[in-house]
Amino acid sequence: MREDMCHSNCLYFTWILCVLYVPFITSASFIPKYSILIDCGGSKALKLDDGRVFEPDSWNQYVGLSPNSHIVVSGNKIGKSNDSILYNSARVFKENSTYTINTKQIGRHWLRLHFCPVENPHYNLKSAIFSVVANGIMLLHGFSFSKSGKQSCLFKEYAIQVVVGGSSSEKLVLTLSPFNGSIAFINGIEVVSMAEGQFPPSALPVPLGPAVEIPTHVAFETAYRINMGGPLLTPKNDSQWRIWEPDQSFLVNAATARNVVVNPSLVKYLDGVSVEIAPNCVYATAQEMADANVSDQRFNISWAFEVEPMFTYLIRMHFCDIVSTSLHNLVFNVYINNQSALDSFDISSKTMELSAAYFIDFVANVSMVSNRILVQVGPPDLRYFPTNAILNGLEIMKMSNPSDSLVRNLRPDYIDSKTPKRKKWALLAITFSIGFVFLALISAAFYLYLCHPKKPRQQSSVWLPLATHVGNSDSKVSIGSFASTAHSRSLSRVLAFSEIREATKNFDEHLVLGVGGFGKVYKAVLESGDVVAVKRGNPRSQQGLTEFRNEIEVLSKLRHRHLVSLIGYCEELDEMILVYEFMAGGPLRKHLYGSGLPSLTWKQRLQICIGAAKGSVNLESLRKFGETAEKCLAEYGTDRPTMGDILWNLEYALQLQEASIQMVSAENSANYIPDIPEWVPQIEPAEGGGADSVSYKESDTITSSGVFSELGDPSGR
Repeated sequence: MREDMCHSNCLYFTWILCVLYVPFITSASFIPKYSILIDCGGSKALKLDDGRVFEPDSWNQYVGLSPNSHIVVSGNKIGKSNDSILYNSARVFKENSTYTINTKQIGRHWLRLHFCPVENPHYNLKSAIFSVVANGIMLLHGFSFSKSGKQSCLFKEYAIQVVVGGSSSEKLVLTLSPFNGSIAFINGIEVVSMAEGQFPPSALPVPLGPAVEIPTHVAFETAYRINMGGPLLTPKNDSQWRIWEPDQSFLVNAATARNVVVNPSLVKYLDGVSVEIAPNCVYATAQEMADANVSDQRFNISWAFEVEPMFTYLIRMHFCDIVSTSLHNLVFNVYINNQSALDSFDISSKTMELSAAYFIDFVANVSMVSNRILVQVGPPDLRYFPTNAILNGLEIMKMSNPSDSLVRNLRPDYIDSKTPKRKKWALLAITFSIGFVFLALISAAFYLYLCHPKKPRQQSSVWLPLATHVGNSDSKVSIGSFASTAHSRSLSRVLAFSEIREATKNFDEHLVLGVGGFGKVYKAVLESGDVVAVKRGNPRSQQGLTEFRNEIEVLSKLRHRHLVSLIGYCEELDEMILVYEFMAGGPLRKHLYGSGLPSLTWKQRLQICIGAAKGSVNLESLRKFGETAEKCLAEYGTDRPTMGDILWNLEYALQLQEASIQMVSAENSANYIPDIPEWVPQIEPAEGGGADSVSYKESDTITSSGVFSELGDPSGR
């Protein structure tokens, strides 16, 4: 107890030293070439506690503003801190207005925007609805404090590219556009130069593959900047005036992590890593595994971050080995969204020194069905290394999409706010005329269809058993024909690759619903008008043809209103594509918890559970499976079953389940055979055991199904 208190006091004291000491280290190491700090609507220069000075936008020689606007000054002070004086004034706009800022150089710049609805007698800023665009990148759209809940002020940080040439050469153009009948406002603007190479030209993808190039025109929005194991770092502690949050609120299980702190002066910056990447106080703290270096500690430290789906994110991880006493002694794995990002990663193999700063960039897509990024570090599979893992810092930045937007859904009223009323009426008249002509054509076509004699409709799709090879044209059957097979229960609809490519618009990235271990999932519309989900296998995926066939064989047998149905598959041109019905309501998880969607009632949840239990679950099979799982969890190794016993039990449970499915599905069939022979294993007394001791004889009579084929092969475990 006394040792724990001493350890906590030492850490707290070191944190204080870190916060006090880092400004003197970092501020002298890197100074931005220039910074333009603007107090919008202010009347005098404002000096904040961290030393920054904001000048009124009407004073600054590098800032141009058009057209005219109104100035609003609050009569009430917001907060007690000197930093809050920036929010005591705001500039209000009734029409589209632009700040033109001469940056004096090209490249990416930090753009920080401050919004706070100042109380004043003229305007209700909380009800303002507006959009913000910077150099053609949509930053905010339809934003209003009235829709943001209890949020009192808003701070946004972006990385925007400034180009050379044209009317906007070496300029950052910021446009604020109020919606119809509303206003726009802003309190403060920061434009800070970056060091060259601060953002990478490429990054590693998740899952692992060749490096992904990041175009220079892509903009970034800071989602999270985390100081692992350390305190809050304010702009006073960062040479580029960034804010680093502590990680405690993002830890999934705080008991798995233990913070480590060293003197920031011990941190070394080698070639390729400089203080503008992150201050040394970030590298001087870390989270390591609790009970580190204890044998058989097999767990991960996990952090979860809520993000906006349907975007790509740059994830920068900061590492510095401050826990080892020798090189090559710290090896661990890194995971992002439950996928391997780094395997057996050794920091010292990159730096060749201890306490040396290092960082790695990744890019990860967040699908429509997920709204979080999960970051994990844990011990490697190599047993001869100490079980430990660390992470010093983390940055998550949203990347602009191909539409040059950092906003997912653009509402049509943004376009309407820019359209004059005359043009609106003209567009409305043209639309009405086209609609009338189209309706007349549809009516005529429908009349001709009713009068024309109907012909027997041929089948437009083919149903075939799963082929035993891939990409062989001999397996094709002409349209309208059918192929019979003894394995009729495993039938799956065969779709042409050209049909799938057309339905997904040549696998358009804008239609990606999510990314998994097998590959990407696309939203598609078939020729019949059916909306489906297309899962295309990734050639680099660890899941191969065997898993592809098993999934078709298993899912093609299952049909239930609570299960996603497999519609068909495609294996042309060495492709592995599965087509499922599209679930427009999203995953079941979002209707259970943690989402703004309506939650299922308890009655509905119980009905789903009862329906699943009454479905195709064989109670005897379930009991056998449960007994096997319980034996595997025995406390002592001698009480746990061998792999052969586990394989036999699972095979037996599977055969019980398949037998029950065949009986149910065949009850209405003329080929129904009620008597299914029970499969009984051969058993013999165990050597050296008593009368009650038996062991299962693994002979040729036990046939391993495809489902458990990998259990019987040691290389597949």
